[in-house]
Order: sequence, then C-alpha cells, then structure tokens
Amino acid sequence: MPNIEENLAFTPAAELRALIAGKQVSPVELTELYLERIDRLDSQLHTYLTLCPDDAMEAARDAENAVMRGDELGALHGVPISIKDLEMSKGIRSTSGSLPFTDRIPDEDSIVVERVKASGAIILGKTNTPEFGHRGTTENLLGEPCRNPWNTERTPGGSSGGAAAGLAAGLSAISTGSDGGGSIRIPASFCGLYGIKPTQGRVPRYGGRNAPIIVNQLGQSGPITRTVRDAAILLRELAGWDARDPGSLRDTPGDYLGALDRHIRGLRIGWSPDFGYAAVDPEVVDVCSKAAGMFEGMGCSVSEDVFRIEAPQEDFRTIFSANTYASSGYLLREHPEKLTDYFREAMEHAATLTAADYARALGTITVLKAQFDSFFEEYDLLLSPTMAVPAFEIERHPTSIDGKEVDSFFGYLPFTYPINAIGHTAASVPCGLSSDGMPIGLHIVGRHGDEETVLAASAAFERAMPWGDMRPPVS
Repeated sequence: MPNIEENLAFTPAAELRALIAGKQVSPVELTELYLERIDRLDSQLHTYLTLCPDDAMEAARDAENAVMRGDELGALHGVPISIKDLEMSKGIRSTSGSLPFTDRIPDEDSIVVERVKASGAIILGKTNTPEFGHRGTTENLLGEPCRNPWNTERTPGGSSGGAAAGLAAGLSAISTGSDGGGSIRIPASFCGLYGIKPTQGRVPRYGGRNAPIIVNQLGQSGPITRTVRDAAILLRELAGWDARDPGSLRDTPGDYLGALDRHIRGLRIGWSPDFGYAAVDPEVVDVCSKAAGMFEGMGCSVSEDVFRIEAPQEDFRTIFSANTYASSGYLLREHPEKLTDYFREAMEHAATLTAADYARALGTITVLKAQFDSFFEEYDLLLSPTMAVPAFEIERHPTSIDGKEVDSFFGYLPFTYPINAIGHTAASVPCGLSSDGMPIGLHIVGRHGDEETVLAASAAFERAMPWGDMRPPVS
C-alpha cells in the first residue's frame, strides 16, 4: 500500500493547490518531498538535466509565508512544477539538450517561465529533452538517455520526454512541455499522461532579447499533466497574446475550466485508425478503436474511417529542419563534433534545401490545411491513435510496423506532426495498456482555436474511463 507521502506525490496539482490554500499541506514540505523523490528515483530515469533545490526551497518558504499572511494566491501557488529545458530560465542552466550550451545561464525568462512564476508554482528544475527538441525520443550528449518509468528499457518519447517521465514517476506535480511535431502528445501517450498541444500561437514563444527572429510555424508550449483539470489550469495561465511574439494570437483565450463541465452530447466525431496512410500496430488500433467507441455512449455520433490524406512527412521535414537551421545552423560550422548525429544530419539536410523547396513544402501544407478545414465543416472532432506503437526500446526506432516498412523518424508518430503543420489544437488521453503493460493514448484533434471542445471531450472521457490511479513500476 502506498504511504501518505507517496499518495501526496501523485495528487493532482489542482488538489494540491487547494490543500495548500487550506493550510493542510505546506509548500515547503511538498517541495522537500519531490526533491527527495528525485534524489531517490531519478538515477533510474534521468528526467532532469538541471535541478535548482536551493531556489526551489527559497520559493517554497516564500509561498508558505504568503499563505500564512493571507495573501491572494496564484492558480498554482506552492505547487512544484518542472520546466522543459527548451525554455530559457533566468539564473538556471538552460541547455536546449545541446552540448555546446552545457553552461548557458540566461539573464531572462521565457514567457512560459514568466507565467509559471506568476502562477505561484515552485520550479524544481529543467527536464531532459533531445537536442533542440529535434527527435520524438529523449537522447542527447549531455548524459544518459531518459527512460520510461513503465519500463526503463523503453523510451518515454520526446521531445518532452523528461517532463512526462518525471511526472509519471511522481517527480513533480505538473509539468510544462512543448510540441513541434508531437512533442507533448508523444510522451503523454507513452507515459500514460494527459497532454494538450494548444492552437499555434495560443501560448507565446520568446527566446530572449538576443535570439534571432525566426518564423514559428510549428512549435507550441503547453501542459503535460495527471488530469484534464490540471491541464486546463496551466493552459489558462500560459495562454494569451504577448508583443514579444508577433505570431501569438490576439484573441481572448477560452474558458478552459468551464469547458470541463460542458456536455458533449451531439458532438459529431470522426474516427480514423490510420489517416489513410499510416502503418499502425493492430493492438494500438484495437485499444483506441474501443476508446473512440465510448463517445457513442456519451451521446456523440462517431463515424468510422472518414478521414484520408497523403503523408506530408517530406514537406514537414523541409519546413521543420529549415526553420531550425535559420536559428541554429551555425552550430554545424562551429561545433560539428559536439552535435548529436540526428541533429547534425538534420542541419546537413537543411543546408541543401533551396527557397523553391521551401515554397513547394508550404504549398503542400496549404493543401493539407484545406483538407482538414473540409473535414471540420462536417465534424467537431477527429479521433485517432496518438502513436502508431506503444513505447519501444531506447534507440530502437521502428523501421517496420504491422509488416510494413516505415521511416525511422516519422513512422511511429504519423498522427501528431500533421497537426503541427496545420496549427490546430490536439490532445492525447490515456485509454489503455498494451499486452506488455505500456500505456496507449487516444488522439483528440479539434478545430483551429477550439481548445475548449478538446478539453470538454477529454474531461468526459476521463470521467468515463479514469486513469488517475495508474502508477508505473518506477514510482
């Protein structure tokens, strides 16, 4: 039986915030609990690249004093959080998972970190990520690969692998991730958590005063959490326009908490097991198909196999690698020996691309957006598996799925990166386990700007099929 402290480590952030406000739990004791668990368990998982225990404890003492004074408290006041190490954080080492930046300590925060601090959350440290988030698994040259707490021989996914693995193991109460091709949803699916990628521009991005201004067509920061409510709270804190990101959305973010209690009866839902092109593990299709069918019992209409597109992977690869090259390609000239093989190869590929290649790729993505727009004229949501397979062994990316050859980079994540290309919002909800005990996620894709319907459907599914009691072996 788990002891009281272990139960506390797995208590949702919203409940912890209420316990703190009611003076039933101390932010100091809670922060000490997570730091002790990290010290005891993280050598098996390598979820953190940098810890800041002194800063965390000072912030926790300040948070406790605020409670005792009766101050107005933020939405996550006193709740320990982890920050993905693609976010710049003032005074805290920020490596972006890259060896050349081993000792970088920024002098300002990203917008995400600013807003996390404003919420009152306590930052425990920076979580593991592949180099510049350029992979769907979490390996870099800074140390050991990040491991999945459900099976330490398996990957937690990426690029928010450290955020998800640490949260799943009870090494934080809530976590931030970012998603440029699936990087919130991949590890959420592999680690049995909830993760939502907001609409492109919903959460502003800012790399600092000296960072080059590069178009951000794909990447969005967002929550990875134990519950849908925790995600709604953190998304509410992170969302909203900021002048430092000219691509951030100027419209008012939705009522994310209110959406959780919205009825979903009458929603028109399309279910696709493969998007018309993907090779998918039959067990994953079976688990996700049954999960999709549950929405009929909630009063929704579910139409099967109604969405088919052609794989946009080469056009996505062109845009993804070229955009990164515009800001980080200089590392190929200055530090080639310090780069991971996968990042160096991506930059070498980007160096060969022409303006015509980029323009053609943008044209293909414009067609893709139109195809999704046509679908969403008839349907409110699109469901699919989040991933084509459950979590696989570290550095053993599938090259064959269900007897079909697949690209080792894109083959296992065929459902996530197209959603980044079109800028829509999408979430992964835990919907079952594989025969060997690995989590499987259901992908819920919404219209552009409609996080509320995705959250409403996610919350309804959570009520019908709760996952909160799932704990991995390393916990």
